Amino acid sequence: MNGSAAHACGQGAVMQTCSAGRRAGRPRLAVLIPALALCLAACSPMVRNHGYVPTDADLAEIVVGIDDRTSVEDTVGTPSAAGFLNDDGYFYVAQSVRQTGWREPEVISREIVAISFDDSGTVRNIERFGLEDGNVVALSRRVTDSSVQGVGFLRQLVGNVGRIDTTALGGG
Repeated sequence: MNGSAAHACGQGAVMQTCSAGRRAGRPRLAVLIPALALCLAACSPMVRNHGYVPTDADLAEIVVGIDDRTSVEDTVGTPSAAGFLNDDGYFYVAQSVRQTGWREPEVISREIVAISFDDSGTVRNIERFGLEDGNVVALSRRVTDSSVQGVGFLRQLVGNVGRIDTTALGGG
């Protein structure tokens, strides 16, 4: 009877350990699932919209050759940018930028409305441009041309050994 009691006890101990292991695994799973959901939510794309572009209906109210700067501002609002060099136009710019996780932001749409004026300030032309119409322009390029192309650091260092002026070292 002792042998069967020990056998039953041993079997019961295995069942307790097994059931305790299952209970210990549930809290880990309860933490793992929300953490995984948070990670997936952090990787979902975020889209940001910037700027303002008047609608076609608003632009239809502007009459080329008749309206001036003041009437354009009254009709469609003040521009986000004016002519950069000679103030001959208004530019309304809007764009949407998508960013996913750690990746670099990507411009997914861009729209520009350009209203140009003649010398007297009357509307000369209204144009609409999209992202497909644009070109990449480098606004600032800072490149220093090196005169030591193909010459390594040690070669430069050893090459300067014979050029040292010993009279300038103080021994005169």
